Amino acid sequence: MMTANNLHLSRKEKNWVLGIVLTCYLMIVLDISIVITGLPKIQLGLGFSSVELSWVQNAYLLCFGGFLLLGARTGDLLGRKRMLLTGLALFAIASLAVGLAQSATWLISARAVQGIGAAIIAPSVLALISTTFAEGEERTRALAYYSMVAGAGSGIGLVLGGYFAEQLSWRVGFLMNVPIGIALIASAVRVIRESELHTGDMDIFGALTSTLGMICLVFGIVQSADLGWTAPQTLASIGSGIILLALFVAIESRAGQPIMPLHLFASRQRSGAYVARMLFLGGMVSFFYFTTQYLQNVLGYTPFEAGLSFLPMSIMTFIAAMLVPGFSSRWGNARVLSVALALTAIGLLWLSAAGDHARFALDIALPMAVVGLGNGLSLGPLTVAGVAGVAHHDHGAASGVVNVFHQLGGSLGLGLLVVVFASSSVPGLTGVHLLSHRISMALMGAGIMLSLSLMAALFLVLPAERLALLEKTRR
Repeated sequence: MMTANNLHLSRKEKNWVLGIVLTCYLMIVLDISIVITGLPKIQLGLGFSSVELSWVQNAYLLCFGGFLLLGARTGDLLGRKRMLLTGLALFAIASLAVGLAQSATWLISARAVQGIGAAIIAPSVLALISTTFAEGEERTRALAYYSMVAGAGSGIGLVLGGYFAEQLSWRVGFLMNVPIGIALIASAVRVIRESELHTGDMDIFGALTSTLGMICLVFGIVQSADLGWTAPQTLASIGSGIILLALFVAIESRAGQPIMPLHLFASRQRSGAYVARMLFLGGMVSFFYFTTQYLQNVLGYTPFEAGLSFLPMSIMTFIAAMLVPGFSSRWGNARVLSVALALTAIGLLWLSAAGDHARFALDIALPMAVVGLGNGLSLGPLTVAGVAGVAHHDHGAASGVVNVFHQLGGSLGLGLLVVVFASSSVPGLTGVHLLSHRISMALMGAGIMLSLSLMAALFLVLPAERLALLEKTRR
């Protein structure tokens, strides 16, 4: 297959590439959020327990995050266009299986395969952006569009998911991926040029130990909600996860062609961005998961009304993401990130106090708007910091690491806060009042995660960016 340097494409060709890869990313982002407002219907229809229900998201997120590193490495070796097409085909087939699911096991298994497809697509998208748009203002603007898709896609997915669940079926949101996937494959074949191919090993053992380690760790955390932290199954699962992840790090330190080059963590700026991103996603995925159940099961909203209730957050996310390039050029990437994370933490903590007699404007819409403002301002700067200063041949690996911390942060965060939710109780509280209290505690935990993410930005990303700018000025 012929390869080409995408940096030399015309502006029109670059715009076509950007349009296609962002639509690919929109599809996988939609699939994370479109299921959210349909969760109560899925739980009722397929017989999930409250704790088991989290696996509808976690199966997708774990396989998404667990296979990202291998997906990124495979893109470097076999070509990002080829892997993008492979991922789209797998994602469309798995979406069909989810839409036809007749049992909880069937649905969770298909969601896991969807996650693998997304793990192939996502690093190809980010790597194609990095290799098509030059570092600086051009790439920052492209990544701002990438962030807009992430934010707007989540909002669109919530509204569509609610509408489908109420008026048609929650299955429609997955079945529509099939024709969209086919159209994207046809467009990518015609427009996108193959990236430069690299030689090397796949690092299969690294991929297996990282994926199995994360699955064991999250499984153990979620199981503790039912079995307790001292149960043999919980301890065995968490212990296995820790051992496998330690083995993964050891393998990567010795591998000739690692899927996660450890030298990427030598940069204080990038390491801080990875930690901040993981904590950020832990809080945000949990925000979506628990808030939709609060709106429907505590306040009695319909699925569509619940989806519409997220619009203040979605609209502010879209607006804020458009402002990121200007803000970053004026005040610096890390300062914008710090303010954004502070806003998101404030919004989540505000929302956690809503209670079971909430007023929509003051207790829901306003804190959601604050969360949306912080969300829209965060993702672009987090991504820029996560790939800052990366060598050309490491673009695929760096993109994979960014996405790994993105997806696994969401999975770990949700797993931990499901435990917080299940273990929160007050004597005398039952029914809706108890559910409201448990959701409040989980959302407060999400706010704490965002506060820790802010600490990572303030003490790691911001000082590193200042030092880099100072060294650049001296030169």
